Amino acid sequence: VANEGGKHWTVNEVRALIRIWSDKNIQQQLEGTVRNKRIFEQVAARLQKFGIDRDWKQCRTKYKNLKHEYKSVKSAQDSGSTSKSMKFFNELDAILGHCTIEQASKSDNDESERPPEWTEAKSEKDSIG
Repeated sequence: VANEGGKHWTVNEVRALIRIWSDKNIQQQLEGTVRNKRIFEQVAARLQKFGIDRDWKQCRTKYKNLKHEYKSVKSAQDSGSTSKSMKFFNELDAILGHCTIEQASKSDNDESERPPEWTEAKSEKDSIG
């Protein structure tokens, strides 16, 4: 499936996207909101540092496609089928494996985008060393 707005993602581009996505801070922000343009603008800016030129819409589309593909492979595996597989499954499983599909979709009707201070506040106690 061609992604909107241009060329296919290379393996390295997808790896870089997953690396950024695996950042706990990004994950918390994505779990907390549906209106996530600002988050994907951050992701696109971080990709730029790797020399990857993608806009926030391309990042969001790729994220959604990867997540969708992961869920379909995961549910096939859960039902005992081993015929479905995908590139990057293990990387995505490390990110998405801990959260259920219900958790991933619970924020679909969330009206507000949480300021980052809120998502960071709850993790402060974890970082006191």
